[in-house]
Amino acid sequence: MSMVPLIIIGVVILFASIKVLNEYERGVTLTLGRFTGVKGPGLIFLIPGIQQMFRISTRVVVMDVPPQDIITRDNISVKVNAVVYFRVVNPQSAVLNVENFMYATSQLAQTTLRSVLGQQELDDLLAQRDKINQNLQQILDQHTEPWGIKVSSVEVKNVDLPQEMQRAIARQAEAERERRAKIIHAEGEFQASQKLADAAAIIGKEPAAIQLRYLQTLTEIATERNSTTIFPVPIDLLQSLMKKS
Repeated sequence: MSMVPLIIIGVVILFASIKVLNEYERGVTLTLGRFTGVKGPGLIFLIPGIQQMFRISTRVVVMDVPPQDIITRDNISVKVNAVVYFRVVNPQSAVLNVENFMYATSQLAQTTLRSVLGQQELDDLLAQRDKINQNLQQILDQHTEPWGIKVSSVEVKNVDLPQEMQRAIARQAEAERERRAKIIHAEGEFQASQKLADAAAIIGKEPAAIQLRYLQTLTEIATERNSTTIFPVPIDLLQSLMKKS
């Protein structure tokens, strides 16, 4: 009967010393407070009371950066949020070099977002999104490397503009489209005038061409069953008649 408590204690210690780590998990082990290695995945054994293990996931973590109030370089206030993709590549550094790598990465992403976007103008922020994302990714990756973290991507999700700025941008876009329409119309008039000048030059060299054009016009009017017939009168003839009168 005296062996039963010892057996129970032994079974409890045995189960307490057995740990199972999934394929995507690693265990950072400390023995009497000193780092002794990274274990896993699979079945591992720990000495209760002497060894301590920290579970670290090596899967990609998707972190949502809360909306940040940013003033751009051209003094426009906007709200910007982003998403950060990262994973732990060195579990030892993630445990030993930083107290809480998730919280540290989140705070670093927020401050970096405000710092980088505050140096951009609004037009660049809206048009050069890919370049800004790459710049954010490089800065975050460089600062989180000592923590054993690899930042694979940073994406700016949404840029919220004030209502006044949205209306100003809409007016600017409308004015730009009107300008393009006027330019296209002017180019069309210019090309048409060039073609008319070329036609006038050809008619001036060949007087019979005006007669052919007159006959073609009569043919077009006749096809429409119109009772009106137009006879062109040379201006020179009218001027001579007015002088005689």
